[in-house]
Amino acid sequence: MVDTLQMTRSLGSYADVLADAGIVLEDVRDEARGIEIAYATDDSRRVVPRTLFVCKGAAFRREYLLQALAAGAVAYVSEVDYEVDGEVGHEVPRVLVNDVRTALGLLADAAYDHPSGRVKVCAFTGTKGKTTSAYYLRSILSEHARETGRPVPALLTGVEYDDGVERGDSLLTTPESFELERRFANAASVGCEHVVMEASSQAIKFRRTLGVDFAVGAFTNFGEDHISPIEHPTLEDYLESKLLLFERCRVAVVNLDMDVAERALAAAHASRTVERVLTYSLEDAAADVFVPSYVRTERGIRATVRTPRIARELMIPSPAVFNLSNALGAIACAEALGISAGAIETGLSRAYAPGRMELYPSESGRIMGVVDYAHNGMSLETLLRDLRASYPDREFAVVFGATGGKGVDRRETMGEAAGKLADRIVITEDDPGPEDPALICDAIARAVSAQGNENWRIVLDRSEAIRIAVSETHGPAVVIVTGKGNDPFMLRHGVREPYEPDGDQLRRALADWEREHV
Repeated sequence: MVDTLQMTRSLGSYADVLADAGIVLEDVRDEARGIEIAYATDDSRRVVPRTLFVCKGAAFRREYLLQALAAGAVAYVSEVDYEVDGEVGHEVPRVLVNDVRTALGLLADAAYDHPSGRVKVCAFTGTKGKTTSAYYLRSILSEHARETGRPVPALLTGVEYDDGVERGDSLLTTPESFELERRFANAASVGCEHVVMEASSQAIKFRRTLGVDFAVGAFTNFGEDHISPIEHPTLEDYLESKLLLFERCRVAVVNLDMDVAERALAAAHASRTVERVLTYSLEDAAADVFVPSYVRTERGIRATVRTPRIARELMIPSPAVFNLSNALGAIACAEALGISAGAIETGLSRAYAPGRMELYPSESGRIMGVVDYAHNGMSLETLLRDLRASYPDREFAVVFGATGGKGVDRRETMGEAAGKLADRIVITEDDPGPEDPALICDAIARAVSAQGNENWRIVLDRSEAIRIAVSETHGPAVVIVTGKGNDPFMLRHGVREPYEPDGDQLRRALADWEREHV
């Protein structure tokens, strides 16, 4: 079935979009420019009659193009002339380009008639906190939607997507271009005013978001992560990729508390699209959004927040100060969008981010269970230090692993963080992917031992690791399970195998402990 959200347009009009971007090596023949295109895609499985097919990716194979042509594709865009005319029995129009990733972003945006011009897209980038910030802002904007009688905002995160028409578990933090633009178009079709999303450095670097106009773009924080041959070759490449977010923002939001704040501010002010820059901080009173004071309570953090428009007490439903920073980023975005103080206050008090600092207190209160997505050294150290401040007199046990096939440095940085700050450590698997989880765990263990901490053990079965971490607890304690959040799968050798989420397993282990000890 043809995607009714896409515009029917001529092949020549698509070719002109690419020519205007200066990436065309060989244009389509004049006599083919009038060919009617009903659908455009980069997925040969989705091809229908009158499709423009985009040949993308280092792993692209010629057979995908032949499959697309057999299914009804009438033209293709590629960096390579695949010379398929003889095999299909007729001449196949094509546009050759020098950058197919740029072509993807532009074509997807054109196919869906620039949907980010019909909804206000709000994006977060940063090493950590993107998901929590997105959920906080969505909760605020949901309250605004209730006040104004509009549908709730669409949401695109590494956890889940909900575009007002479709919802489900996410495969990527930021979707590929055609899916991304379709999500925007879905949101616009049902009347959503806002879309809240995470913009990963990979998505920005590889131009998945090229056609998107961002109403607001926020840079939450920065640390060393995702440095590998298949992600970012250097820390500078990682930073520059994130800064590209500001190339298409109307309002730029910058956290002044990060080490690269000056670079971010310079990029925002240099952007031709940025009309306003808003800053936030827990430390710098000159920031546009600032917290003069806060206190920890049983319900979370109660903070006095000051913005250019409001000054009032707000409740942040988390005991962690780093989530106060995430909340300030969300408040700064709401400020940029002109959201009412009441919607900010009510929406934030109801905010919830699945798998991010979820608390699981045992019935007696002797153990506080915590599930979090912290999956690099920076996040884990911040998490442990913050929880230490909230629960200073308790034993700390932590269960974690590191992903395989990417972010190899996490094994050392997470091991160092746990070795310095945890009393007991259970090292286990966490999406080992193509690697042997035992070897990953051994590397983590060496980093833990290098900190002088020998109170660790390796339990490869993650379910058993969680059970052991709880069962070996004797006094008031905090048991932290981190890395996977609420993921319902374990990634092994390219396959997402079913996995019971950490929170469900931790809750059951705590109940078993209570029956035995209380």
